[in-house]
Amino acid sequence: MCHQTVSLVARHLEAHGLPTLCMASARDIISAGRVPRAVFIDYPLGHTCGKPGDRVDQLAIARAAVQALANVSQPETIIDLAHTWGDEAWRDDASSTRAEDTRQPRDESPQFQFAADLDAARASGALA
Repeated sequence: MCHQTVSLVARHLEAHGLPTLCMASARDIISAGRVPRAVFIDYPLGHTCGKPGDRVDQLAIARAAVQALANVSQPETIIDLAHTWGDEAWRDDASSTRAEDTRQPRDESPQFQFAADLDAARASGALA
């Protein structure tokens, strides 16, 4: 599921009394999506729960996420986890149009497919 969709779903669930925590690897998107609370890990897309086969890394990330869910009370809080992938070559792939992971800097202004979507966002209070 994309980071924007997760942000919207989390905000909807929180508005209905269900606490959420997003785990993300695209900080700018979850920040723009105004998630209720999140942990950010600077790993390649698709690896938010840790490195494949690295149980120690995965468990540490899962524990940090559960701790954040239990302790974060300020809305729109994003906790940056200090884990490092190790081999930083993935960053070249992430900014390449030839690779699977093609993250680029995000436009900070909200984008809407239809004018009705913008109207709905304003009516919900999500936009000023």
